[in-house]
Amino acid sequence: MYKRILVPIDGSPASNLGLEEAINLAKDQNAALRLLHVLNEWLIVSPDSVGTNPADIQQELRAAGDSLLNEADARARAAGVTATSALIEQMGSPVGAAILKHAEEWPADLIVCGTHGRRGVRRLVLGSDAEYIVRHTRIPVLLRRHPAEEEKG
Repeated sequence: MYKRILVPIDGSPASNLGLEEAINLAKDQNAALRLLHVLNEWLIVSPDSVGTNPADIQQELRAAGDSLLNEADARARAAGVTATSALIEQMGSPVGAAILKHAEEWPADLIVCGTHGRRGVRRLVLGSDAEYIVRHTRIPVLLRRHPAEEEKG
């Protein structure tokens, strides 16, 4: 049924659950898996900061994103699933918007996301990429909720 599954990853426990769900589903459906990491870090550096180079910080973020994608790819391969990956730099707009743009361009027929399942003020303060995706796409979305957040709820 699903042949092109997009899974955004950020290395969080919830994201890792989403990745596992996507790997299992891709294996079951014999689907293509796309791993996606979005760099969306605001670099706030004072002009008088000593020894801080924004270009170096940005390079470190790219390297960390590449490492995260390589680890996710290794997990997929260990399960017998072939994956492709993409690293997107999206500064200043919602991560969810970058995910949806990539999902449409790739094109995905399913997006699998891990979610923290935050509610109330915690959701408002911290935001929710998963909620953004659900509210703004026509592509089916599968959410995998992190159990530690359920226990707190």
